[in-house]
Amino acid sequence: MRWPFSRPLRAADAFARPMHLTNAPIDVASLLAEARPSDGGVCLFVGVVRNENAGRRTAEIRYEAYAPMAEAEIDRLLQTVCERFPEARVRVRHRLGLLSVGEASVAVVATAPHRQEAFAACREAIDRLKTTVPIWKKEFYSDGSSEWVDPTRTA
Repeated sequence: MRWPFSRPLRAADAFARPMHLTNAPIDVASLLAEARPSDGGVCLFVGVVRNENAGRRTAEIRYEAYAPMAEAEIDRLLQTVCERFPEARVRVRHRLGLLSVGEASVAVVATAPHRQEAFAACREAIDRLKTTVPIWKKEFYSDGSSEWVDPTRTA
């Protein structure tokens, strides 16, 4: 079965479209299991909550989103990536809610017949996700303070 993002979306795809946002832990194994027999390259990126940011100890992070808009933006970015890399299939999962240090916050998997296209599609998908999708991040620090972090800021 081809993923809906390997061609332009049709109205019928809305019912088959996977959800990209989740409140549950990300199931990386299920993403990897969707590789086709013809895929010689499988590239996985997993972003995790780290224990510091800009010299401040992070205790936890809360991710929030206006889900309908964020889902639609992820659909658009996946269409763009799959148009640029037509042999690739790309999936995205992003956590919402309160996450502790070490938990996976985002996963992107790209599969393709060859590694170069899988790597390129994965990189483009995570880079576009960080700069275009309305997902907001609030960091809570070990000193009790907190702040909203610019989601387009690169580290």
